[in-house]
Amino acid sequence: MRLGINLGYWGAGMDADNLAVAQEADRLGYSVCWAAEAYGSDAPTVLSWVAAQTERIDVGSAIFQIPARTPAMTAMTAATLDSLSGGRFRLGLGVSGPQVSEGWYGVRFDKPLARTREYVDIVRKAMSRERLSHEGEHWTLPLPSGPGKALKLTVHPVRERIPLYIAAIGPKNLEQTGEIADGVLLIFPSAAHLEDTALRHIRAGREKAGKTMDGFDVCPTVPLAVGADVDALADIFRPYTALYVGGMGSREQNFYNRLAQRMGYEKEAAEIQDKYLAGDKDGAAAAIPRELIDSTTLLGSVERIADRMQAYAAAGVTTLTLAPAGFTLDERVAALRAGVEALERAGLAQ
Repeated sequence: MRLGINLGYWGAGMDADNLAVAQEADRLGYSVCWAAEAYGSDAPTVLSWVAAQTERIDVGSAIFQIPARTPAMTAMTAATLDSLSGGRFRLGLGVSGPQVSEGWYGVRFDKPLARTREYVDIVRKAMSRERLSHEGEHWTLPLPSGPGKALKLTVHPVRERIPLYIAAIGPKNLEQTGEIADGVLLIFPSAAHLEDTALRHIRAGREKAGKTMDGFDVCPTVPLAVGADVDALADIFRPYTALYVGGMGSREQNFYNRLAQRMGYEKEAAEIQDKYLAGDKDGAAAAIPRELIDSTTLLGSVERIADRMQAYAAAGVTTLTLAPAGFTLDERVAALRAGVEALERAGLAQ
């Protein structure tokens, strides 16, 4: 099992530290450094900044939002980043959510599965440097009855096939991801529930495409906090978990809330959402079961974290992306180093 690092969103107050964290991860042998975007910083700019100042670590988008860019623009960006980084780019895609898609980008959040499949097909064609033509429900290239021509990407990516990941949560999206992608980006992963909530659906998609799980990268992001008091460490992540389970998306469309329900927290997920949407964020955070946080994070001593890493590897994780907690650079770097130590203690270092 390999390790990754997730920088999250740029502009959250730790930007200078983020670069130092990425450089330390590069020095420690981490496999990939991911950057996210929502409606603030964009991921491509951050990734080019990091790639220019690191040497070996891959840089990946977790995620490029599908409503933010045409598929041809995404292919151009991916090819450029792969070229500039010397073949170190990984393309992560996701549909975002209805609030961001419709409120920020003005793109209807309709038929997300069909839109993703079509988007990936166009991106793949463009990155392979085929002349780009496509007739689909969401995109037609070139536009008919006009001067448009079927064009070919002029940039040559370093690799013939840039790894393509999809951020997926729901069963249907997970199955499609197994069918059309090279890897999956997961959030709130519980090793004990990973087979039922994710892997069986991905495997079904792989089988539909005539493929096995060999070479498919199962890549969850897991918050990490090192220390002796596990309860106190779990409390660090209560606001984060409450935001996603309680307030991310609408009452009708909260994919994270549904995931918590599939892990057996139906009653608790409803209470967290009710309180969060009513404006009681503290109450929502307090309502989160400690076990839900503990099972979806890496908390405690290096030895305890090593045990949890073994459980993730046994469940089928191939790249474990860490999101180290800490308010200072020293704290985050110490967590990075603890992650490597735990991986070695678990006998999983490659």
